[in-house]
Amino acid sequence: MLKTRPEAGVMDVDETAGRPDRFGPGLVAASAVFQGSEKIADARRLARSFLDEAQALHGLQISARAVHVVMVVVSELVTNARAYAPGPYRLALELQDGCVEVSVGDSNPAPPAILPHDPLRIGQHGLEIIIALAKSFHIHQEAMGKRLTASILLSDRHWRPSDAD
Repeated sequence: MLKTRPEAGVMDVDETAGRPDRFGPGLVAASAVFQGSEKIADARRLARSFLDEAQALHGLQISARAVHVVMVVVSELVTNARAYAPGPYRLALELQDGCVEVSVGDSNPAPPAILPHDPLRIGQHGLEIIIALAKSFHIHQEAMGKRLTASILLSDRHWRPSDAD
């Protein structure tokens, strides 16, 4: 099972919790609460371990493109949580319908600013990149803040470069 370093926070693993599991028994979701002082690489390591275990335990075919996209999405969402929300944040990963859903929840209820495409702007392109690479992107208001979720296709079979335009 996935483990995190003690300073990376609390790890929760959902082993289907009574839900039907189309990937077979075992790990289908993982999450960790980070206090905000950890390196962003710790969040990427959690995501990479999750994807590696999904491949090893469930025999899922996860494309190299999908792994790279998940790493970018985790980096961008965690960077935003650290920059704009006080306190801890939660990273969650879940396998669902041929995708991995990457969610980051934080304590700031304000939705992020999704700026229009501007190649001359310096910085603040993270959400623009996520939206271009993800199958879907959603902002969920929660009682104690918000949760940003990007859904990434595991296979290249249904992904076309034109989808990212």
